[in-house]
Amino acid sequence: MTDRPVRAVAAAMLLSGLLTIAAGCSHMPHPHWPWHSKPEPAPVVVHELVITTAEGAEAAYPQYWKGNTLVVDLRLGGGQGRAVLKPREHTNWPVRIAFRVLPGQFGALEVRAAQRVLLPITTTGTKPVDLELAPGVFIMKSPQMAVSWGPADQSSGS
Repeated sequence: MTDRPVRAVAAAMLLSGLLTIAAGCSHMPHPHWPWHSKPEPAPVVVHELVITTAEGAEAAYPQYWKGNTLVVDLRLGGGQGRAVLKPREHTNWPVRIAFRVLPGQFGALEVRAAQRVLLPITTTGTKPVDLELAPGVFIMKSPQMAVSWGPADQSSGS
């Protein structure tokens, strides 16, 4: 019968130790598991282009680098609008430019520089879409780029 108290004490010590370890683990930083992906960092806002309204007032559309493409974020532009883009003084156009929009935000995006292009906007999905301009739409000597967005059936007013 002397075995029982020893076993009871050993069981209590083991249980106490396990509870202590479990409590301590909840405060330890979790290791990075290979199947757990880190959230994508927020893009860094840059100021590569001067963006103004058609009237000449400064327009605040965020610009980000995504690889070697400058992305101009038009998500805050509402369902209809116009903007004029120019390189900052003493700089050149980025080699690649894209516009970030939300599906269904507006019907089409029109870009006028060396060429005119009308980009339809998808209505399906919930994540932002980046619409990259094809080579030749603007050239390094283009003085500015006019961008307008609105309903898909809009006629060109300018």
